[in-house]
Amino acid sequence: MEDQSLKSCNLQDATPSLVDAVVVETAEAVVTKVERKREKWDTKIDFLLSVIGFAVDLGNIWRFPYICYQNGGGAFLIPYLLMYIFGGLPLFYLELALGQFQRSGCISVWSRICPFFTGLGYGICIIASYTAWYYNTVISWALFYMFDSMRLRLPWDSCDNWWNTPKTCITVYQKLVTGANSSDIADSDASNTLHAVNTTGYYSSTEQYFYNRVLQIQLSDGFNKLGTIRWEVALCLLAVFTLVYFALWKGVKSSGKAVWITATLPYVILFILLIRGLTLRGSLMGIQYYLLPDFGRLKSIEVWNAAASQIFFSLGPGFGVLLALASYNRFRNNCYYDAMLTSAINCGTSFLSGFVVFSVLGHMCYRMNRTMDTVANEGPSLVFIAYPEAIATLPGSTFWAIIFMLMLITLGLDSTFGGLEAIITALLDRWPKLRKRREIVVLIMIIYCYVGALPTTTNGGYYILTLFDTYGAPFSILFIVFCECVALCWCYGVGRFTRDIESMLGFKPGWFWRICWAVISPAFMLGIFILNITFFRPPEITVMGKTVRADTWVHVVSWMLVFSSLVTIPIFAVVTFCSARGSFKERLKSLFTPGIRPSFSDFHVHPNSHKKQEIKDKDEEQVAKSAEAVDDTQSEGDEG
Repeated sequence: MEDQSLKSCNLQDATPSLVDAVVVETAEAVVTKVERKREKWDTKIDFLLSVIGFAVDLGNIWRFPYICYQNGGGAFLIPYLLMYIFGGLPLFYLELALGQFQRSGCISVWSRICPFFTGLGYGICIIASYTAWYYNTVISWALFYMFDSMRLRLPWDSCDNWWNTPKTCITVYQKLVTGANSSDIADSDASNTLHAVNTTGYYSSTEQYFYNRVLQIQLSDGFNKLGTIRWEVALCLLAVFTLVYFALWKGVKSSGKAVWITATLPYVILFILLIRGLTLRGSLMGIQYYLLPDFGRLKSIEVWNAAASQIFFSLGPGFGVLLALASYNRFRNNCYYDAMLTSAINCGTSFLSGFVVFSVLGHMCYRMNRTMDTVANEGPSLVFIAYPEAIATLPGSTFWAIIFMLMLITLGLDSTFGGLEAIITALLDRWPKLRKRREIVVLIMIIYCYVGALPTTTNGGYYILTLFDTYGAPFSILFIVFCECVALCWCYGVGRFTRDIESMLGFKPGWFWRICWAVISPAFMLGIFILNITFFRPPEITVMGKTVRADTWVHVVSWMLVFSSLVTIPIFAVVTFCSARGSFKERLKSLFTPGIRPSFSDFHVHPNSHKKQEIKDKDEEQVAKSAEAVDDTQSEGDEG
């Protein structure tokens, strides 16, 4: 029974077909010729930085530290590492290997792997576009903060601005006096008039700056009255998309150079902020809050769900980005090494960012004599309210604010590069005639995303952004990656996939990887999907004491967002079935039969093999015909 189960998903090694055994020189020639046809990375570093830049994003800064703190501190690292080893890493490696072997974007790949799941690629593109609509607005906020910080005194450092409500506004210095001891008062800015106040019913000047100045959310009345477009935010958003366009318009030749700045600068700033944070009084207390283990929390299923969700969304399989980036690799590139290195760097960055965040928050708690739960938060509230408020207490606060916001901008930009490249690569591979007009395709995509993002720049855009973040990707991408696992491991076959990897690397993935891909990874994705549905609660958005609950029609539209990316799977399955030839049974069978594989992949060249394999005349003829078909196909693509 066990053997039969293994064979059903092709987990066991299968005997290669006659086409798999070829003359090495013939295959080498085809591989070399095909590789010349597709754009490639200039250097290996370009690819690695692009993958790191995509995976390491704003979530590493504003989500992981808080989730770790909320779910058992150091004890949270146990489920986090387990989910990384058995869930996140295998999926990460799978997508890099699949993209490098198939050499196509997400639309073409899944139509080859299993025609029934052709709609997966279109669903992925829809999700990526939804993400682009709101994610870049967050970057525009950071750009707004950075420009507005270029002054002697930070704009969120006082309550005497036009956007403040003096009767309910409290500055960070007043907070310091309210809970501070005498030594703390001596360290504060002597130019400020300090007096203790009752903070109940008050909102910090930092909160009022974010909500009343940047968003001007006070002019909105929830989802039924979003207000007008904030022209300053819209201009910042335009600047963001302009940068993205010039990074992507020439393909990996241009984006591969842009990430040398956007992927490395955040680490320089991160280490600068870490060193500064560790020198502050109270920083060790903050780190203790961050890492102090509470092993009792491991009994909660919510902790394990948080670990699984965090590692999945942090590494980012399923968004089509890893497929697209890896498709521009050379055929012999060691994607196994790349997966190990880049995923480890991503997880290490998340862990490191916790020290950066909690060292400064610990200093803030120390100065104000408060507990961590009163200042720690996640999401935009952390990076646009809590951390800027802490920065305002530091000498040279303008400098620290500028470099912190610059770090957020660069973290967001290279993630956007990857997200939009996934869509562009998918479209160009699906319709090769567009390749010669890539600049125009990229421009149209940028305009489309900018127009789609404009509603998030209105006075009530924060509400729309929250709904997109809640409904736009989390549910649908989990189900889509589950379908990817089924398509690749149970339709295409793990055995065939491991032979594909062997043709690139010279060795087959071991049993650990095969079992993870065939059994553990699908179970991992299905488990996260079910748990996220189980623990889901409609978002209640609270802004300075005012809670906004979405009406029924808003939730209906939100769930339509979820299903809009999933409905592509059955739609294209029906279209593929109807367009197939033969009897009902034959057409049904064709839905689950792998399509034409990449031009050179049928040859299965082993880089470590130097012995020529003898084949019969009819096999040589078959190889020659395959090579001619490859040349014809590539020529047609180039002419288009």
